Amino acid sequence: MSSSNTRIAADDSEHLNLGVKIAGTSDDVLPRLPVWVLADALRRLPEDELETALRHKILPLISLPGLALHAACGEQAYAAARRARLKLVAATAIGDFHEAIRHVHGRRILREATLGLAHDRPVYSARHRFSNPQIASLIAAILLAAVLGLLLPAQLAWTAVSVVAGLFFLAVIALRLLCLMRPLPAATRSPQPLTGDELPVYSILVPLFRETSVLGQLLDALTRLDYPHRKLDIKLILEESDILMQRAVAGIRLPPQFEVIVVPCGTPQTKPRALNYALRFARGDLLTIFDAEDIPDPGQLRLAAETFAGLPRDVACLQAQLVFYNPGENWLARQFTIEYATLFGLLLPALANHHLPFLLGGTSNHFRADVLRRVGGWDPFNVTEDADLGLRLARSGYECGTLDTRTFEEANVRLANWLSQRARWLKGFLATWLVHMREPARLMEEVGPSGFWAVQAQTIGVFASALLHPFCLGVTIVLLAYESPLAPDANIFITALAGLNLAVLVSGYAVTMTAGARALRLLGIRGWFLPLATMPAYWLLMSVAAWLALWQFITAPSHWNKTEHGLSRVHQRRGGRSAP
Repeated sequence: MSSSNTRIAADDSEHLNLGVKIAGTSDDVLPRLPVWVLADALRRLPEDELETALRHKILPLISLPGLALHAACGEQAYAAARRARLKLVAATAIGDFHEAIRHVHGRRILREATLGLAHDRPVYSARHRFSNPQIASLIAAILLAAVLGLLLPAQLAWTAVSVVAGLFFLAVIALRLLCLMRPLPAATRSPQPLTGDELPVYSILVPLFRETSVLGQLLDALTRLDYPHRKLDIKLILEESDILMQRAVAGIRLPPQFEVIVVPCGTPQTKPRALNYALRFARGDLLTIFDAEDIPDPGQLRLAAETFAGLPRDVACLQAQLVFYNPGENWLARQFTIEYATLFGLLLPALANHHLPFLLGGTSNHFRADVLRRVGGWDPFNVTEDADLGLRLARSGYECGTLDTRTFEEANVRLANWLSQRARWLKGFLATWLVHMREPARLMEEVGPSGFWAVQAQTIGVFASALLHPFCLGVTIVLLAYESPLAPDANIFITALAGLNLAVLVSGYAVTMTAGARALRLLGIRGWFLPLATMPAYWLLMSVAAWLALWQFITAPSHWNKTEHGLSRVHQRRGGRSAP
């Protein structure tokens, strides 16, 4: 942790200085422990007590028969220690606490955050792109394709390519059809009302990297959450190299429910690595993630807690719906809105209702924290850590559901920014598929045949259909132009092949547009006939992103393409305020 982080936390904890009583407490005046004393106390803690100290910031200093003396780090730790009737003899700033942790255990915590999953569950880690059987299968597939391409007549070769590509398209079409089917009766129970005292402690992890433009909007949204402040545990997660972000946060006096965590430099510098690092300090029974540009419904946490209270323990995650506060800003934002509306408003609820595994969104997914730790947290080497985690939960015997509440985000309005973001997502889908297909038979056994299909459709199906779409479209146009099916001497083979390709493309367009129109109606958006009609152009852009993703997967598989936020004119007109 950088020294600047110590200053950030210390500036927000001036009331902990020697001779100054803690704000809002009794008349107790506690001495402030220096960092070296904290470090020595942390060094002597056994592992189980260390984990408790990391999460609750209450540090046992002396333990004797009938006597236990503690130090509290921060206002919330002080209040919790008083409620537990612990004997407090010292206090310290949260920044000093993190400085001592960095000095004593920093390397180990960082190593475990980065390599924990790869060491403990290597079959689930994307640290290595291919397993040995996958490398052998890939080489065999390339050789087989080359041989067949040389030996087979051109017509048969085109047929084989069309059939393979058609399978990917049909898998994605089947997903869209699932959205349009009559839903099963809802299996989830009604939320169980909880009083303020009954609500569990809720941790919120907020990874921030070069996000100064939306910091005010974010803090405004987080302070408006309808949840008891003493039960909120909000972690602002900064990177050690991001000095501007650290300075921006240092200039703000944060409420007691906020804590600043600076992740030490290291590779890969990804969001999941930062989340894993901060997870060690999270004290909540429930935990969620918000991105820098997020504006969650104020009642989202309370609804999630009450919904979890009425669900069985094997429901480990609830995904809230992501929508945009600038849906009509330009054509790209409209296309993005249709896509998100279909995914979060139709597809994920349908998959959850059929008890099928699905890829989580990167934000507003609410977890049982103990289950999250049990399955290994996030994979730092996967750039769609949310997608991977959703499948890993399913393979571990847990279910994910959806939550009828919204988080507003900023729709991407600039093509280059969108392309970079989409390439990262598609690269992650490919990596996720390779990870979970290392043992296909085991995957089939763990999620069942229908779950196996759902995994294929959401990962390799989406990636390959985006990759191959312009080629299939071009082949269809060429075949129809080469030989008209209405000509008396038309080649029946070419006609059938062109007809098959055309049927797949048209059915794909029709189903996706129908699903998009239905999803928009659920958002209260009507009359978007032109955006729906021009969705094929958006899919061509998706193909550009897919080819970029393939190149980046080969050259830089764990590189995180940073998405720039705060570009929307809607955000700029509001001056960073969080009201959607």
